[in-house]
Parts: sequence; structure tokens; C-alpha cells
Amino acid sequence: MYFKHENGSYKRVPQYPNAQLGYEGKDDTNINGGMTIYYTEKNFDTDGTDFITAFPPGFRMTVGSPTVTEKNNGTNPGLAYTCLDTILTRGRETPDFPKAPCAAGIMAIHHFPACWDGKNVDSPDHQSHMFSTERGHFLEAGPCPASHPVRVPQVAYETMWNTTAFADMWPKDGSQPFVWSFTGNGYGTHADYLFGWKGDSLQRALNDTCMFHGCGSPGMQGILKTQTVEEMNKCSAVKEVKEDIDGWLEELPGQKMKR
Repeated sequence: MYFKHENGSYKRVPQYPNAQLGYEGKDDTNINGGMTIYYTEKNFDTDGTDFITAFPPGFRMTVGSPTVTEKNNGTNPGLAYTCLDTILTRGRETPDFPKAPCAAGIMAIHHFPACWDGKNVDSPDHQSHMFSTERGHFLEAGPCPASHPVRVPQVAYETMWNTTAFADMWPKDGSQPFVWSFTGNGYGTHADYLFGWKGDSLQRALNDTCMFHGCGSPGMQGILKTQTVEEMNKCSAVKEVKEDIDGWLEELPGQKMKR
């Protein structure tokens, strides 16, 4: 995500950790990154009683499209934003970027489809093998159709963007200053998913009745073995493109290469 200044320059918006990810009373301030990934079976209160099938090796899917430039009229409620009053703000989801400064930043939300055709681990458009009965707001997805009868976990991404540094730079004409790096507006939000769980660990977690940290956190018993924050922070992607993306930029990254 980038902030576009009135003078036409761009500044990358930093991410920050989601709330309540700490364990044993520890806070979240030392977590690198700003995305939380959920695998829900029913909702945040219970995992329900239905059998949920884990994704098979090689499975992948996408949700949304960078080419979308207009409001989807509710056809994809799984793509939304929340203007954060505090890091714990939830529920006030909008299909596009907030239209005024947000006290604690912006949360981008991606809910993936939860109905699979049961055969294909991918499709040419990375979406046709899935069917969305998503209702948004972490509500339980609706029943799956006969064409896509296999119920899989409801995967959701929450990505926290710290926009607070730009609150006093909001355009005087009230225009939207936030854009994605692919030059798309808020409606073009999209996300990729590639299955990477080891062995049958995801299926074992789905078969268990555990919820959240009860499934396993450092110092706690659970069906899963998890990393400490310190171990997690040691895992980071190697930068492959030599390009300054952190200062004020005259144009979005990659635009010169496109020309």
C-alpha cells in the first residue's frame, strides 16, 4: 500500500502486528510483519460439528483481481477494509479504502472461498475450482453447491497497515490518497494462497476441538507445534529486486521497468 501526496510523490505504508497474537501474557510489539491468517471451520465462537477437509499438497487459489476498478455491488463480500479506531476495532467493513484518516490505521481483509470441487488443486484462473458462499465479517460460509461440494477451511487474511503518519497529509479536496503498488484502487485488492502445511498437521488441527492458542503456542500444550516469536522473526524473504521503495518516490515501484 502507498500514500500519494498532493505533490504527486508516493510513500510506502508500513505494516504492523495484529492484536492479541502474543502468548503467555507477552505483547505483540516485537512481531515482524502485519498479516494474520485464519483457518475457521464455523466462526470465532465454535468450530462446529461438520467435517472440514484440509487442502491437499499442491493446492492453490486466489481471491479478488487487480483489474477490478469499480464497486462489486456485494458480489464478493470477502474483500473489505476496516478503518481502525484502535487495533481491536472490528466489524465496520467497507468495500473500498476509508474516506478519512483512521486513528489506528487500516486493516485489509481477504476471505477466500470455502467450497472446493474436490478434484483440482488449481485451475487456469486459480479460482474456478473454488466457489464462494462467503458472507464476510467472519460469519459461517453458506452451504456448498453440488458443483463444489467439499467444504474446506475458511481462510482469511487480516493485514494491518499503519497509516497514522499520513493523517496530517490527507488531501485538502478529500480525495482518496491510498493506492496499491500495482496502481489499483481499493476495489482491486486481491490475495494468493498456496498450501504449505507439513504432513497431516492441518487436518489434525481441523479434527481437533481446539481454538486459537489452544491449538498450540510456545509453552502451551496443543495439537500443533508452533514457533516462538523470536524463531518466527528469523524467517524472512530475501530481497530480490534492487529498488528503493522506502523513501518518497516520484512514481510507484516498477513503473520505469514497464516503460
